[in-house]
Amino acid sequence: QLQASGGGLVQAGGSLRLSCAASGRTFSSYVMGWFRQAPGKEREFVATINWSGSTFYADSVKGRFTISSDNAKNTVYLQMNSLKSEDAAVYYCVASRGRGPLNWIDEWRFGSWGQGTKVTVSS
Repeated sequence: QLQASGGGLVQAGGSLRLSCAASGRTFSSYVMGWFRQAPGKEREFVATINWSGSTFYADSVKGRFTISSDNAKNTVYLQMNSLKSEDAAVYYCVASRGRGPLNWIDEWRFGSWGQGTKVTVSS
């Protein structure tokens, strides 16, 4: 089970940190990450991280977002800086069905999805 939190309203250029707590599994066995979906748009990949801390990002967030993890807490974070209006979306925490490369970002690879946390960016 994945529990995401940390969404809210932020001004453009501001920062926000999302958290995702995983229960019932061991992080070392899979890849975790974030997807997002803006109103009227398809869901898109944001970032992934594995047990060793290796990461992979969508080009649209590279350099502004940072995914990290606290393995002892089975928690993954998404630090979002320099937020833009186009970052506004519902953000979903995900966990893969098993191990594999970080850049394998097809949605069906991720068997567990959190409930989503909404990020609103005001201009």
